[in-house]
Amino acid sequence: MAKLGAKPVVDTLALVGFGLIGSSIARAARLTGAARRIVACDVSAAARRTIAKLELADAVLSDPAKAATGADLVIVCSPLSTYAKLGKTLGKALKPGAILSDVGSVKRPAIDELGAHLPGGRHLVPAHPIAGTENSGPEAGFAELFDGRWCIVTPARGASKQAAAKVEAFWRRLGSKTARMTPAHHDRVLAITSHVPHLIAYTIVNTASDLEGTLRAEVIKYSASGFRDFTRVAASHPVMWRDVFLANKDAVLEMMGRLYEDIALMQKAIRHDEGETLERLFAKARKIRRSIVQAKQA
Repeated sequence: MAKLGAKPVVDTLALVGFGLIGSSIARAARLTGAARRIVACDVSAAARRTIAKLELADAVLSDPAKAATGADLVIVCSPLSTYAKLGKTLGKALKPGAILSDVGSVKRPAIDELGAHLPGGRHLVPAHPIAGTENSGPEAGFAELFDGRWCIVTPARGASKQAAAKVEAFWRRLGSKTARMTPAHHDRVLAITSHVPHLIAYTIVNTASDLEGTLRAEVIKYSASGFRDFTRVAASHPVMWRDVFLANKDAVLEMMGRLYEDIALMQKAIRHDEGETLERLFAKARKIRRSIVQAKQA
């Protein structure tokens, strides 16, 4: 993170949706001076009360259009299913030169829906901070969430170089490392690194919950670290992940097809006592884990 007293990256930052990511952005922006003024917007009255109580923003509003009015950077931090409506609302409110961004795990909706009603002279620069926890709500955020984590920036076609650079500078101020991808490439990469793993976690936990009573109770009581890790992932926000799978269905289904083939290979090796095959596959996977640790992304 940048030292206190550094010149703000943007003057007014508006955050539409104030859950884990939105509230973490606000905390980090306040701590690092990334924005001079922060405007929070959330449809939930309870969330707005929490935001005000925690003093996470300079203004707390319920109307996205009012929140976006006068803002230099507007970041949508709400579920993907809200994008179509927000695109219409925010497009009318943004001032000339303003930048519209988001934090969604799928970038195609940002391009197609947030950008559909964007007037000329406004810039769409979607982004995706690869950081999070299973918790949600304004109280769940923390300023260090983005430290050392990647934020992938996927500028829309026609977005100015200056706008894209501004979004990258904002995320770097918050502690992130930045990279650029096309929206389509981002969605394919995240299908295997994030979306399918979440789908596996939801499936395994639900399989355990459907076991007969005594066995299910013992699974919970004697949970080993592997299963506990799956339950942590499966505790993620249901609405957010419903939207992710529906919005990125083609890439997710492609990666699931590859996964089925690899599971079949494992199944065959176990059935026919092919120990060497299992050891080779496990060693290959172990190398991936070590490379993630070495990259400080563990």
